[in-house]
Amino acid sequence: MTATWWKYDADRDDPLANLRIPVTSAHPGWRYIACFDRGSEARPTDLEAAQLASYIEQYKVYFFGTNGWYKRKLEEQPFDTDAVTRVFHKWADGDWSYRVVTWQYGPFWVPLSPRSRGGDFAAHLYADKAAIGPLTLVQVMDRDKHMHTEYPSKDWATWKAAHPETFPA
Repeated sequence: MTATWWKYDADRDDPLANLRIPVTSAHPGWRYIACFDRGSEARPTDLEAAQLASYIEQYKVYFFGTNGWYKRKLEEQPFDTDAVTRVFHKWADGDWSYRVVTWQYGPFWVPLSPRSRGGDFAAHLYADKAAIGPLTLVQVMDRDKHMHTEYPSKDWATWKAAHPETFPA
């Protein structure tokens, strides 16, 4: 193995990599638990980066246990991978979206990109209400964490409450 060898499609030298956050495209080549879209119009703040890292950690603890063998195995690599990737995109301060790479129908980003809000597509999706957005990163994570659970999941709410330095009230 040479010093330049790198098997991931994530940016190796991006500062977010130090937090185990892959910075990759909206179509990552690996099944990361979550990643940041390098095509974003803005970069995460330090607090938002900590929130992304915490989101990934919560996923591992929820599914594999605080000190589970599979969690430990994941942590031997620079990034955490599993079944389905969430890609987070930052449009501007306080304006985030996400996508799940397995989505085949519907909008590409939720909430819609700023240029698509208020247009015909948004009116079709949100016939009786204004298109959602902008949303903060935590609001976007809350939307994701409602899948297959109550909104948002009690486990996610408990996680955020236990980490007030990362998720201030």
